[in-house]
Amino acid sequence: MQPEKIMHLIETSLTHSEAHVEGDGAHFTAIVICPAFAGKSRIQRQQMVYDTVRSQLLDGTLHALSIKTFTPEEWDTLEPEGES
Repeated sequence: MQPEKIMHLIETSLTHSEAHVEGDGAHFTAIVICPAFAGKSRIQRQQMVYDTVRSQLLDGTLHALSIKTFTPEEWDTLEPEGES
């Protein structure tokens, strides 16, 4: 599976989300920024992302996905000044 495919699955399933995905074909890391994460626990956020790729995880197309989640406000506080 390609990182772009995972990014597409996440971004089309989570409205107004932005996903950054890297990986080696079997193991991937995703950073997902989404306003829907506001007020959700870390586990709830990860479940929301896993739901977008659940069928790929179940059929073995996607082996492992590490997820970091942020609201847009949280993400903005992490980015250095002048970078977007």
